[in-house]
Amino acid sequence: MKKVLSILSAPHSHWVGDGFPAKTLFSYQTHGKSISPFLLLDYAGPMKFSPTKRLRGVGAHPHRGFETVTLTYQGELAHKDSTGERGLIGPGDVQWMTAANGIVHEEFHSPAFSKNGGILEMMQLWVNLPSNHKLDKPRYQTIKASQFPHIDLPDKRGYMRLIAGEINGNKGPAMTYTPMLVMDGLIKASGQFSVPTIECWTAIVVIRNGQLRANGRLLTTGQTVIFSQAGADLDLEALQDTELLVLSAEPINEPIVGYGPFVMNSEVEVKQAMADFQAGKFGNLEHT
Repeated sequence: MKKVLSILSAPHSHWVGDGFPAKTLFSYQTHGKSISPFLLLDYAGPMKFSPTKRLRGVGAHPHRGFETVTLTYQGELAHKDSTGERGLIGPGDVQWMTAANGIVHEEFHSPAFSKNGGILEMMQLWVNLPSNHKLDKPRYQTIKASQFPHIDLPDKRGYMRLIAGEINGNKGPAMTYTPMLVMDGLIKASGQFSVPTIECWTAIVVIRNGQLRANGRLLTTGQTVIFSQAGADLDLEALQDTELLVLSAEPINEPIVGYGPFVMNSEVEVKQAMADFQAGKFGNLEHT
């Protein structure tokens, strides 16, 4: 059984653009290799936005060397990038964007959500890429809520939704470069679920709402637990109805050097990323 390395409480939120009140639940700058290949997790909301004629969000900005995974629980997000891709994701949908050798994108509340207002609740996960894929061609996946397999828990005590990886003969629709298991769901009070994590894999559990025990340790709303890579299996037992996110993956044992939106393996590569972006090699949104 995996041991608990640390239990983290959600910090105060900071604004990403003017559309996302984000709390950084973990990051590679603080937790290093213990969370590899995951780099960062921002949790935006829940927050109520009033109706407006102006689109709130984040304007054009670059990325290189990793992937962004946006999970939408409430609200609606519109995406546009320099490869010509566009996407609209609402409750239950996931956007998996592989920046790889360079991309410029923007993320705004959708016109409909902006016009009507409402509750926004989203998570954005950053996933590192192995060095041999950091300069691949960018890739974009919009995955609708209906595409995710649901794993029903015994005695109708909830479900887990499989986003990436395989479990109990089910396979998540997200394509990944590193073997991983990404799932979220609801465990009702007194419900139990055993996550078949693998020896030497990273494992993280995030509590969106509720209270449960994870390998015997009590977790409550807003908390994140990082487990040891040594050992296998996570035993989850809900004390209240609990909404959660589970992340597990094979670590990437390579150097990480990041600067803002660029995550590479060396300072030389980061400087090259900056130079390539400034030279317009990531493309732009004006011609897409």
